Amino acid sequence: MDSSLTLLVDAASLIYRALFSTPDSVRAPDGTAVNAAHGFLGMLARLVGDHDPDFLCCAADESWRPEWRVKLIESYKAERAEPGSAQEQAEERLAPQVPIIFEILQMCGIGVVGYPDYEAEDVIGTLAARAPGRVAIVSGDRDLFQLVRDPNIIVLYPRKGVSKMDVVDESYIETRYKIPGRAYRDFAVLRGDPSDGLPGVRGIGEKLASSLLERHGSLDGVLESAATSPESVSLGKVHRDLDYVRAAVQVVTIPTDLPLPDVDLTRPREDPDPAVYPRAEQWSLGGAVRRL
Repeated sequence: MDSSLTLLVDAASLIYRALFSTPDSVRAPDGTAVNAAHGFLGMLARLVGDHDPDFLCCAADESWRPEWRVKLIESYKAERAEPGSAQEQAEERLAPQVPIIFEILQMCGIGVVGYPDYEAEDVIGTLAARAPGRVAIVSGDRDLFQLVRDPNIIVLYPRKGVSKMDVVDESYIETRYKIPGRAYRDFAVLRGDPSDGLPGVRGIGEKLASSLLERHGSLDGVLESAATSPESVSLGKVHRDLDYVRAAVQVVTIPTDLPLPDVDLTRPREDPDPAVYPRAEQWSLGGAVRRL
């Protein structure tokens, strides 16, 4: 069995966290805020030091609200897209910083991968399926729990930066949500996710969603039982909202087969392009780059 480790970093998630965890007084000489860049590079340095991966990639959002998902469920992330929303304000603050981050990563030889009209989580799903050995996914997005597969794929879920993280394996999911360890996607479809604008099946909250999956094993099992026993109160709710369930499955499911180009994700261990240091100093990021 291949014992190598691939570290897949949800850059979109960690950069967003870094924006709020690092004071915006951290600025370049020209006054440009670089707090998210400084915080993210520090997190990445800590992750590499702690986990010593053989392969490393930062996944990017080409679209944080893909049109194809919105066509399926119009409310998908709709609140975040409203003018003046916290998401919009964060995007404005990040706009000058994200290109700096990605330029530095590329100069350090670290892969940054995105795909048109898809989110970072979708890129991670495909790269995880391709990885030769073990995979550790770093993200604050619980949607990625659906990719967990013992013993090969875990999610490292940040609690305090990346110094304190939950190790999400199938046992964690079973204990936390009272569902089968590989049923998180099914759970998310039934329960919904208000933060993503997904209402879930009407009348089914976390406890009932857990109960249905514990009893029937999977969403397919729930749907099969709902078709044969629509008179059941709980199953009747699922049967009533079949159109929503079908759409939500497509929205929530993270693809594992995007046609991404072949990218060498071997973690660089040699000194990077020397030009990265003066470039980093222009943004007051020299110390962060040296740590990385």
